[in-house]
Amino acid sequence: MKTLYLDCGMGAAGDMLAAALLELMPDPDAALARLNSFGIPGVAYAREKMSRCGIAGTHLAVTVHGEEEGKGHHHEHHGLHDILHLVEHHLNLPDAIRPDVAAVYRLLADAESRAHGCPVDEIHFHEVGALDAVADIAAVCWLMSEIAPDEVVVSPVHVGSGTVECAHGILPVPAPATAFLLETAPSYSDGNVQCELCTPTGAALLRHFASRFGAQPMMRVTAIGYGVGRKDIPGRANILRAALGESVDASSMDEVLELSCNIDDMTGEEMSFACERIFAAGAKDVLTLPACMKKGRSGMLLQVLCSETDAADVVAAMFRHTTTIGIRETRCRRYVMTRREETVALPDGTALRKKVSEGFGVRRAKIEHEDLARAARASGKPLREVADAASTL
Repeated sequence: MKTLYLDCGMGAAGDMLAAALLELMPDPDAALARLNSFGIPGVAYAREKMSRCGIAGTHLAVTVHGEEEGKGHHHEHHGLHDILHLVEHHLNLPDAIRPDVAAVYRLLADAESRAHGCPVDEIHFHEVGALDAVADIAAVCWLMSEIAPDEVVVSPVHVGSGTVECAHGILPVPAPATAFLLETAPSYSDGNVQCELCTPTGAALLRHFASRFGAQPMMRVTAIGYGVGRKDIPGRANILRAALGESVDASSMDEVLELSCNIDDMTGEEMSFACERIFAAGAKDVLTLPACMKKGRSGMLLQVLCSETDAADVVAAMFRHTTTIGIRETRCRRYVMTRREETVALPDGTALRKKVSEGFGVRRAKIEHEDLARAARASGKPLREVADAASTL
């Protein structure tokens, strides 16, 4: 499964999330050009290489009329209706992401409405803040659609601490809108970072895209992106990390017991018969390896895999059909592909069973040997010739 994991150990802001995702793109410059084609009034996106605490990443600067958020003081205001009208009718956005952009902005507006105790249609957004948020949200929605993960897993969110200054005055961190957006999501403050780490826009984006919150799942990471925040926080790497890869589904893991013993007083024929009986008792796999025993004697190492439910029967068969007087047990976790059986037919109509295994980005198929052998006997053809004909099925 294609999994995107977002590490929000230093919170989340729209520009940091967009920058981290931009680093996952095969051609970040082409992606940046696409963002700049959205036609958000007065908005320009710029990609800057930046580092925090020695970690190199990308800062996505979003300017409105040449000013980055937090640096200008425009006094025009926009209501939710204006923003949604802009998103739905006046921006050059791919149609597929318009509903996402509108949904995230509605989440933001709903949270502000709850925080201020007034109807959502009375919420007004400061011009720079409003268009900057539209730009961040549009960027993240488009990048998410391009990366197209099957699931998005988000770490517990560090919200920061202290206070934040906004148009309404000085508010506690997390800002009330952020706190509402993170309801039911795991979040925390370690008290050592005296600033706002998770912004309302960042929280709204996480709320919209997160499949679930939690620790990084077991996954084979194929790409990592670092989004760098505007604030340079002494002693802390102010970054958001995005990791993309293939996750290991919990259903692709199971537990088996490995039962083993050393044997130096059985013939090969006797061991072959014992292996057959151990399989019949419920073993998943039986393996013998040549071994050099004490005093230079030749012997065999017998290794058997079985489930815990079959262990008693398998152990009994090992004692009954071999000469061992002791069996070692090891509990193992193993990764397994999903397996299924299909039926295919040769040109002459002979039915063959095909075993198909899939998982971890790999697919394998193999015709059952006994069926190939039966078809070869019936036709009088060499086994290899029948196998070659079956390989195209």
